[in-house]
Amino acid sequence: MDNYLLIAIAAIGVLGSLAHWLSWWLKLPSILFLLLIGIVLGAPVTGWLKPDLIFGDLLFTIVSLSVAVILFEGALTLNFSQIRGLETVVRRMVTIGMIVTWLVIAVATHLLLDLDWLLSLLFGSLVVVTGPTVIVPMLRILNLDKRIANVLRWEGIVIDPLGALLAVLVFNFIISSQKGAEGLLGVLFDFGWIIMVGVILGGLAGELMAQILRRHWVPDYLHNVFTLTLVFGVFAVSDVLAHESGLLTVTVMGMWLANSKNVAIEDILNFKESLTLLLIAGLFIILAARMDIEPLIEIGWLSLVLFLIIQFVVRPLKIAVCTWGSDLNWKERVMLSWIAPRGIVAAAVSALFALRLEQEGYAEAPLLVSLTFMVIIGTVVFQSATAGWLSKRLGVASPESKGILIVGGNPVALAIAEALNKQGFDCMITDSHWRYIKEARMRDIKSYWGNVVSEHADQQLDLIGVGRMLAISMNRELNLLAATRYKSEFGAANIYVITNEEKQKDERKHTTSKGGKAQTLFSRQVTFANLASYISRGAQIKTTLLTDEFDIEAYLAKHGDNAIPLFGIAPDGIELKVFTGERDYEKLKSDWKVMSLIIEEDTDDKRIVDKSQNF
Repeated sequence: MDNYLLIAIAAIGVLGSLAHWLSWWLKLPSILFLLLIGIVLGAPVTGWLKPDLIFGDLLFTIVSLSVAVILFEGALTLNFSQIRGLETVVRRMVTIGMIVTWLVIAVATHLLLDLDWLLSLLFGSLVVVTGPTVIVPMLRILNLDKRIANVLRWEGIVIDPLGALLAVLVFNFIISSQKGAEGLLGVLFDFGWIIMVGVILGGLAGELMAQILRRHWVPDYLHNVFTLTLVFGVFAVSDVLAHESGLLTVTVMGMWLANSKNVAIEDILNFKESLTLLLIAGLFIILAARMDIEPLIEIGWLSLVLFLIIQFVVRPLKIAVCTWGSDLNWKERVMLSWIAPRGIVAAAVSALFALRLEQEGYAEAPLLVSLTFMVIIGTVVFQSATAGWLSKRLGVASPESKGILIVGGNPVALAIAEALNKQGFDCMITDSHWRYIKEARMRDIKSYWGNVVSEHADQQLDLIGVGRMLAISMNRELNLLAATRYKSEFGAANIYVITNEEKQKDERKHTTSKGGKAQTLFSRQVTFANLASYISRGAQIKTTLLTDEFDIEAYLAKHGDNAIPLFGIAPDGIELKVFTGERDYEKLKSDWKVMSLIIEEDTDDKRIVDKSQNF
């Protein structure tokens, strides 16, 4: 028995990590692999993994605390300024559209499956969310038109915590109605007490944590642990004051903290992302292993009808309501109607609520989990398999990726991004230092403030329309790590890493892998230090149009050692040739543009670049 427990718990951890790796490698939502592992190992197939035997009475507590952390982390990402800046269509989708989806699914569930009205309303609230963990990987594969992709992306980011809040409110109303209070007035009183405790205690806890961070009452190295334990403590106190109010409390706490001024929560978010990955891996394998598929078998074809209604009736109805009067054409509306995969919040919250409602005497509660998992798997698999084909048929797929991701926000990276932007290439600067991001935004350059290889970047970094990566950070290790991370995203041929050091004795120890991790940006002789030195002394990036009379040879002869060619731009303005020091600039013909760093002739600086590279 002891060996079984040890092996089972270790297997959950190892297989959960493997599922996340497969998700990264195949660019599919990790929830698919996690659920598949749980289903195969658990009751639906082999029956080897028995969560109730492993965790016993602690199972409900473990699931409750895990869901609390997941909801708190999701709420931390909801800054109200993001909602105010959204377009009208997205605002409607996360408000009116969410309510329409909730009510129509609830009615359909009740009429089709004869499920209790309260449980039908709860199921409807569980599956209104899409979420960035499922929508972002799908968007990266589909390469949709940027306008459509941004609407879907922002819907997933914002509706995640709002949908979870709706589900928590509906669940609390059901619990209130089961407390034996006399009449509707008693139910409303209990429900109001739960809401009041959740909002007030969540707000107070959020403000307390904001003050702790703002006034530095706790050392930096304790921020993450202190926040986690405070979430657990607040969850427990809230449940004692008003049973089942804990999830609402931690959600409000996260939203309050996210919208507090002058509070740095980036480190907390990074820690919560790593912790959430671990919790998600274990949680979904455990929940899928407990899933009872018999209710779905008993329902039979009606469960498939419910899925078809959600896919082909509910979603199109939501889009029709939310896009009324907008400038979106019918093709864009069809594409928006097709894509709405469900994900982590739906699965986690449904399993927790099913456990609790089963204790309250709802015999049909386990059906919530089965139905929710069916919707998750159905929407992710069906939409991933068909959305690419449909986007091409409708003509809403982006024809070309002109966007460029630039790792590093230093003066060299900013100068290159600014010059490329002027030529119509959409550059995005990424850096963890605010001073660089601030400078980028002052120059009207798109930016991402954070670590480009973090889990937060995986979910929040907008790579729609981006086809290349230039690693120009001063941190060589970050450049190489980013090249490895985004190799599957862009392909090795579209990833370029700048040389950070001068030529070393053992070149193999100081260059990027020849196995295809990245190409050398510009050339091995054009180092970051060279470029930074020239730019600090007044060198500028200039673009010149080549003609039959003034070809590339004439251009190089004119400028000599005073020019470092960086890029070539094709006459169509779409193709960008990144020079790598291998004579590839010879491709430039008439009507091409050459972009170079021009060093003024009166400077005393001498070029360090090896002339044998013909630059």
